[in-house]
Amino acid sequence: MDKHCNVDSQAPALPWPFLGVAADYWTDAIQRTGLFLDVMRARGERYADHAAKAAPHVLKFKAELVMDGRHLPRPVNYILARVLPSREIQIDERKRPFVIVDPRAGHGPGIGGFKADSEIGVAIKAGHPCYFVGFLPEPVAGQTIDDISLAEAAFLEHVISLHPEAEGKPAVVGNCQAGWAVMMLAAMRPELFGPIIIAGSPLAYWAGVHGKNPLRYTGGLLGGTWLTALVGDLGNGKFDGAWLVSNFENLNPSNTYWTKAYNLYSKVDTEGPRYLEFEEWWSGHVLLNAEEMQFIADELFVGNKLVTGNMSSLDGTRIDLRNIRSPIVVFCSKGDNITPPQQALDWILDLYKSVDEIRAYGQTIVYALHDNIGHLGIFVSASVAKKEHDEFASNIDLIDVLPPGLYEAVLTPKSDADGSSDLVSGDYLVRFVARTLDDIRALGSNSEEDERCFASAARVSEINLGLYRTFLQPWVRSFANDGMASWMRNLHPLRLQYEMFSTKNPFLHSMDAFVDVAGGARRVVPADNPIWRAQEQMSEHIEKGLDAFRDWRDAMCEATFYTVYGVPLLQALVGLKASDRHLREQSGSDGVRRAHVERRIDELKRAIPDGGPREAVMRALLYVRMTEGMVDERGFNLLRRAREEAGSGLSLSEFKHLVREQYFMLQLDERLCLDTIPQMLAEDPDIAVELIARLHRIIGAVGQSEARKRLAEIEPLLKLDDKRGSPRGNGDAPSHLRSAKASKSQSLTYRN
Repeated sequence: MDKHCNVDSQAPALPWPFLGVAADYWTDAIQRTGLFLDVMRARGERYADHAAKAAPHVLKFKAELVMDGRHLPRPVNYILARVLPSREIQIDERKRPFVIVDPRAGHGPGIGGFKADSEIGVAIKAGHPCYFVGFLPEPVAGQTIDDISLAEAAFLEHVISLHPEAEGKPAVVGNCQAGWAVMMLAAMRPELFGPIIIAGSPLAYWAGVHGKNPLRYTGGLLGGTWLTALVGDLGNGKFDGAWLVSNFENLNPSNTYWTKAYNLYSKVDTEGPRYLEFEEWWSGHVLLNAEEMQFIADELFVGNKLVTGNMSSLDGTRIDLRNIRSPIVVFCSKGDNITPPQQALDWILDLYKSVDEIRAYGQTIVYALHDNIGHLGIFVSASVAKKEHDEFASNIDLIDVLPPGLYEAVLTPKSDADGSSDLVSGDYLVRFVARTLDDIRALGSNSEEDERCFASAARVSEINLGLYRTFLQPWVRSFANDGMASWMRNLHPLRLQYEMFSTKNPFLHSMDAFVDVAGGARRVVPADNPIWRAQEQMSEHIEKGLDAFRDWRDAMCEATFYTVYGVPLLQALVGLKASDRHLREQSGSDGVRRAHVERRIDELKRAIPDGGPREAVMRALLYVRMTEGMVDERGFNLLRRAREEAGSGLSLSEFKHLVREQYFMLQLDERLCLDTIPQMLAEDPDIAVELIARLHRIIGAVGQSEARKRLAEIEPLLKLDDKRGSPRGNGDAPSHLRSAKASKSQSLTYRN
């Protein structure tokens, strides 16, 4: 009896805690759903307001129009605007301007200045004049990629004319697809460019590794670019950028169909503003002329013709990226599924056989590799802006004067314990470490068999496009019209999702009272609520399930691609020979450039004894630091300070010329370069004493053990006698400097 009574007394208490937990959860769930729908409705309203603007963008900075591309001789829908800094920021007109070029890859402009901490933000904070190249949502009838290149050249010419006192040509930042456009223009008009920064930009479109990078198979699996032509024809001559955005979203179905929405739902009390800010840009789909998109698909995405030298400018000149004379900074990430490191960097392997060849062309290439940031994070992440983009902007002049070669930018946090920390401009010390082509190959690349498969896909694409244009295109164009094109765009799934949650939906009109009640009496469920925790676990299972589907789909796509295009019979039918190899290499040799390089080498050799103390000390500094295999900002900042303290001296362009000349001379004949230092110092002993003192200070501040050792080796060459008019001869130099072993002679040769 007592036992029965004890059971009865405890039984009523068992369901109540659970009911309380359930009540907390469902009260929160109902309120949370109302707030979620309210954010989605606000998203739809912002979408409509953004689309209604004449020139929609998401820049967070004030700007003034400088040039309108619609008024150029070959009109385009691009514009040039100057970004206006806030009152507390001082712009130094003597600093080189920055020009940020946004990608026209389906979305509207502004991503380069999406936040205060952005590419534009860090450039302005560093005191540089800043310009922005954007575009309107509708293309000008008949505009082509060539027309856009001409417009961007006109923009750069105008920027240069506005800053006659600036030290150096504009630094140009090309994001995503704007990167290849900037590189093409720089190859045609190299005189317009200072350092070029290409962020998340694909240049080698076939490149990648097995098991990753599925987007590169899309063209082949669709039978080529005939579908691009079909969509352009159905759009009555215009291609809807929403299709490009769809391709991006399909790469990560878990984020597209679940994670992004669930993240908003689970954090609806705080996530709304950030979500709406991003969605305003994400929903701003733009149009391209069908001819523009067809060029991009044929020549780049599927044809991969940029790195093989098979593209030409309007006047028929072959576009050769080796013509670029400005330093090129490539910023990419291992976490980028749109532009993986292979597609961002393997163009270097296509163009050059060795780092010596890069030097022979006088090119400086720097790459920065992030470990995990995604494609959009390269442009919109505040942490990336505060680190990589900030350091690039702060050290743009150092990048401009780097000796030719291949480098990796390595950023390490600044340490106050370092005695030279005052020479570090930002929060990170930037070191440019010399690399070889093997460092890029180590990231992964295609085999020759892979290249043949992609070449086969490109030729199948040409065949199918020809068949479409012959048999289907005339019929499709006969019934295409603006009304049908507009109807298709409005019903695109990406646009429809915004329309469904806008004020156009009558079912959402009754939400106002519910949202007011939900927000006013908000009861947030505790994080330890068991039902809430079960919901979180279910979300994780859904995400993992969609990821598993993605992995299976991508594996099937890859296997299908190589199975179809790896068949020898198909490769033979499309014209590939068994002897065809290296299908991504530049075709032919440039005899004119070969002669130019040889002539330049002869000029440099004859000029080795020329110059004075400035050239001699720079030569000594380069010799001392060359074995370290890296350059960092501290030595450069010390040189810049010395120049500023003196109140006169070399301009940045003259300094760049000096560094490169002396570097090349050391590469050509190191022994003769060292032997002639004493007579060069004797040209002006007073200046020589001052410059030698600065040389010692630089080595003392930033030199490593090997640098100090080399400095000790050449110390006798840097000493003047008491009269300060006669340097000590070569006989005072260490014997091993005069030996053949230490006095190697290298030749900068042109290699095919």
